Amino acid sequence: MKKEKAGYIEGVVSVLSNGVLFAFKLWAGMATGSIALTADAWHTLSDSLSSFIVIASARLSAKKPDKKHPYGHGRWEQIAALLIAFLLAVIAFDFFIEAITNLHYRESPNFGAFAIGVIVASIIFKELLAQYAFYLCRKSGNLTVKADGWHHRTDSLSSVVVLAGIFLSGYLWWIDSFLGIVLSAMLLYAAFNIGKEAVEKYLGEKPSMKLIDEIINVTKSVSAHELHPHHFHIHNYGTHRELTFHIKFESEVSIGYGHEIATEIETRIFERLGVIATIHIEPHGYKHDSD
Repeated sequence: MKKEKAGYIEGVVSVLSNGVLFAFKLWAGMATGSIALTADAWHTLSDSLSSFIVIASARLSAKKPDKKHPYGHGRWEQIAALLIAFLLAVIAFDFFIEAITNLHYRESPNFGAFAIGVIVASIIFKELLAQYAFYLCRKSGNLTVKADGWHHRTDSLSSVVVLAGIFLSGYLWWIDSFLGIVLSAMLLYAAFNIGKEAVEKYLGEKPSMKLIDEIINVTKSVSAHELHPHHFHIHNYGTHRELTFHIKFESEVSIGYGHEIATEIETRIFERLGVIATIHIEPHGYKHDSD
């Protein structure tokens, strides 16, 4: 599945689902007079913001290369993931402040049976949305969809905190606030991992050993010469990846033959791996400082 298609699908499903869930949570909160559930409803609606970011990034990433952006616009995916990571961090901080305030004033939640049913349904529904987003991410490799999946999970986890507080607050008045602090730490950890992955892809990452082994196998299948592929660098542009590396030939090999072999290797790498390769040719015996 293409990254931009995964972004569109997940974003639209998320916006529609969050809208329906927001309406039910708000209805339950107003019917029971529960401030906490009403606040949780607005938290659910805030998820739509990240979903709009997913849709926008998918649209921007799909734009074709132009003179100013010869490598395309795929890195909007990483930028959008950073925005969602920031939103997760803000929500985590909000949970932490609210939990500390409740501890100070010894406050605990108070819900009716109808609200409990809405919360349980919300937990299940939002986790299903998260799993769907993670599935699309595995199919497409879209990092922004993965980030939005974590955003769905934050809403599910926040409802778990509310539900746990309902059943334990009669015994431990502070349990809701304590779980809120734990949840804020989990959200910060998720935000850190999403942001870290986005930054690493944006700055440039080291090719995996699996990819290097596949490149070596391709070079062996093209030429009987010992080409010694080395000096690998990969550049991730979201919608596509570009790879540069070096191969070695004997000094007496003609430029034409070397070019023919390098072009064949580049073609096969793209056909097998979907990676655009650029190969530098050098003679045996030449050494780089990084070799």
